[in-house]
Amino acid sequence: MSKTASKRPIVIKKIKKAGHAHHGGSWKVAYADFVTAMMAFFMVMWIVGMDDATKKSIEIYFSNPNPSMKGSASGTSPIGHGSKPVQLNPVQVKQMIRVAEEKSFKAAADRIRARLDSARGSLGSAKFEVTVTEGGLRIELIEGEAGDSYFARGSGQMRTAAKVGLVLIASELSALRNPVVLEGHTDGSNYGSSANYSNWELSADRANAARRMLEDASLDPKRIVEVRGYADTRLRNPKNPSASENRRISIFLPFSDVKARADSLAVN
Repeated sequence: MSKTASKRPIVIKKIKKAGHAHHGGSWKVAYADFVTAMMAFFMVMWIVGMDDATKKSIEIYFSNPNPSMKGSASGTSPIGHGSKPVQLNPVQVKQMIRVAEEKSFKAAADRIRARLDSARGSLGSAKFEVTVTEGGLRIELIEGEAGDSYFARGSGQMRTAAKVGLVLIASELSALRNPVVLEGHTDGSNYGSSANYSNWELSADRANAARRMLEDASLDPKRIVEVRGYADTRLRNPKNPSASENRRISIFLPFSDVKARADSLAVN
């Protein structure tokens, strides 16, 4: 080895390793912006799909979400009317909720009809009726001409048709949040073998059988707020008290602004 090479200074290079990119915070800001944009996008798409009455209510709300702050806004709101913010009163809030629930009930009614129609082979001669009334969503399982499709005659023993129908109904009701009221109805005939078991007990037993079936089919038990047995006091066919159509199970979901106990005779 030459003298020149032996005198060459030794240089030690220290490479400082930087932290990984994911230890920084810039990506969090970008991700937060992305999530906010997606939330705004889906809110816009949700509102666009609503009817005009609901859009109007939302427009009024965002013009002045805090009614106590009168005159706090100035200028013209891009979604308001003129320069004055519009207050959202309790009546408008109820109207907004009612419109949204009506739309939800109608969609659910269509789905339930379609599912029960698809199970027509299992229902036999049994009938059903799904309607959105002034009080809420009403689903009725009505005995057909055979008279014992849903329950054994004069008994709370449930037939296969009732089980199939209630399972299908429960799957659709689980998507809603309204309370559920169950009602049992009989005809004018007395099937009880003793005075201690009348149509009152029979209608209540059938309503409770339907309750248990819905709960077994994964409907939240807390949503069932009342079980009613009406015996033969609310006949569908008053001119023929013994008609099979008078024997039925009703599932009632009231609107949020309607108390369950306020269900009127008109909805039957």
